[in-house]
Amino acid sequence: MYNLELERVIAKIKESNAKTVCIQLPDGMKPKADVIEESIVKETGARVLIWLGSNFGACDVPLGLKNLHVDLLISWGHNKFQREDGW
Repeated sequence: MYNLELERVIAKIKESNAKTVCIQLPDGMKPKADVIEESIVKETGARVLIWLGSNFGACDVPLGLKNLHVDLLISWGHNKFQREDGW
């Protein structure tokens, strides 16, 4: 149903050498959080935090991630959103 693009996510985690990763999912994708977490941990050894708060789009970034020592935020959505650097 959803293309989780886990290969791309894992490559980005390895590239950035992230040790703690926060994943943010819209409500419809939250049931896949365990599959995503298992894949990330297995392939990278990174610690995964699952953001259970809202996710209403690119403007809804979780606050306080720096205090949790999060190295990388990965946010899934239903629409394509791409930063200027192509990620």
